Amino acid sequence: MSESARANLPPIEGKWDHEFDVVVAGSGAGGMTAAICAHDLGQSVLLIEKSDQYGGTSAISGGGVWVPCNHLMESAGGSDSYDDALTYLKAATRGMVSEARLRAYLDNAPRMLRYLEEKSPLRYRSMPQYSDYYPHLPGSKPGYRTLDPLPFNAAELGADFEHMRPPQPGTLIAGRIAMTAGEAHSLLTKERGWTTLFMKRMASYWLDLPWRMRSRRDRRLTLGSALVGALRRAMIDRNIPLWLETSFDSLVSDTRGISGIVAIRKGASLRIRARRGVVLAAGGFEHNQAMRERYLPRPTSAEWTVTPAANTGDAIRAGLDAGAQVALMDHAWWAPTLFVAGREKRRAVFIERALPGCVLVNRRGQRFVDEAAPYSDIVYAMYADNEKTGANLPAWLIFDAEFRRKYPMGPLLPGMVRPDKSLPADWLGTVFFRADSLDQLAAQIQISADGLSETIERMNQFAATGEDKEFGKGSNSFDRYYGDVNVKPNPCLGPIAKPPFYAMRIDAGDIGTKGGLLTDEFARVLREDGQPIPGLYAIGNTSAAVMGPSYPGAGSTLGPAMTFGYIAAHHLAGV
Repeated sequence: MSESARANLPPIEGKWDHEFDVVVAGSGAGGMTAAICAHDLGQSVLLIEKSDQYGGTSAISGGGVWVPCNHLMESAGGSDSYDDALTYLKAATRGMVSEARLRAYLDNAPRMLRYLEEKSPLRYRSMPQYSDYYPHLPGSKPGYRTLDPLPFNAAELGADFEHMRPPQPGTLIAGRIAMTAGEAHSLLTKERGWTTLFMKRMASYWLDLPWRMRSRRDRRLTLGSALVGALRRAMIDRNIPLWLETSFDSLVSDTRGISGIVAIRKGASLRIRARRGVVLAAGGFEHNQAMRERYLPRPTSAEWTVTPAANTGDAIRAGLDAGAQVALMDHAWWAPTLFVAGREKRRAVFIERALPGCVLVNRRGQRFVDEAAPYSDIVYAMYADNEKTGANLPAWLIFDAEFRRKYPMGPLLPGMVRPDKSLPADWLGTVFFRADSLDQLAAQIQISADGLSETIERMNQFAATGEDKEFGKGSNSFDRYYGDVNVKPNPCLGPIAKPPFYAMRIDAGDIGTKGGLLTDEFARVLREDGQPIPGLYAIGNTSAAVMGPSYPGAGSTLGPAMTFGYIAAHHLAGV
């Protein structure tokens, strides 16, 4: 560490209030994995969490991990190869990530997965049909690399369940009932048996009378809740301390490197020694408007993110004060988001865009992207189109009465379940717009009526032929995964013709920033000269993403966070 960097850190004088071998800042899946593994390797561990709820962004996520060559593939009927996975990652990351880091991920992700399945209650299943996000790239696979967590019983957490961050309402049936990623796929795409599945899930929830007396939340935890619940149970079994409402403030150094942290707990400043090292797993900077404006493309707003408010870049700023190098600061795990009136202000539009009978347009009424593309690519396309035309940000998602009747869209349940008349009155004109004609709708949302009319005419032609000649919606396995299997010839294309017509505003949101402290293949934070800062590690969105500017597959955020937490714990223990 340079003298100038060390001068920015708190002085080493003074007594330590607490001492541990390893201190982890951040209670998402990556931080929990690091803590569990460090404990099992003989280290004393403390995990601190800024908010009053544990789980971070992981708890509101899909909970999946993207792990090539995982041990669950073969029994599910799949196969993979290391060379294919490396080829795919190199193509997806476009030379922006060192091969050493890519190889570290591919080497250790399967080990991490097997370790957690053997040493914790966490269990996963392979998803045979969930394609990599870029099926056109060499080395991609049509399925099996993404893994869905199996449900976890909330009763296993006892009173600790009350402190887990609850899931996003959009991941629940009617805002209450949990479903796995596989179940969500069956329900959304109306696969055979979806009505039976729906009734089964409803009955399971409402007939669980003992739990209904205790909580509105489903005891059957799925997605990110299942992941975080299982990892928290593993921490409880090991008596690993978790301090909530404990803010990471700054790093402390000595002549050897990072020796501990300063944290704020119950209003008091605490000096906590980390004899082996500090693992920063405190998320990104998406709720820090100043950092967004400094690093991210503009316009940008913290109001557009769907992540917990505690993600304000504290750990990244502390790393910079210690002389760390940063990378990918102008990138995020982008996701189109929309406004929801009431307590929940934002919701990501992950999968509904793939359904037939909708179109995404700019203020000219023109398309600019394959609506079914990976959600991160949608926002990249929004910024690119805005730079080209000046007519994006926001964009508008347009659909008709038939789409509204059959499918969900953001907070709108299918009209057959919840018609417009049952929605809150203040949603009309804020959450969604409605008109009897396309011209009237265009006037309401202030976009070109002529452009919208021409776009809808072309989309209806594409729906009839099954071929999107502009952007290829439904032309690959990833697009089709969330299409309606009952719609022919293309499950992602349907006519937009039946009034009334609807529009919803789409903003350039995110599920976290992906720029952060640059690390090596051992998760060690690197300073400007490329050398590691002794005793300092970063994982998850506090670190620069190993996936570079891309999103190779579902679980590409959590997989690396957990894997590099596993790697950091082993390096700290010297094994």
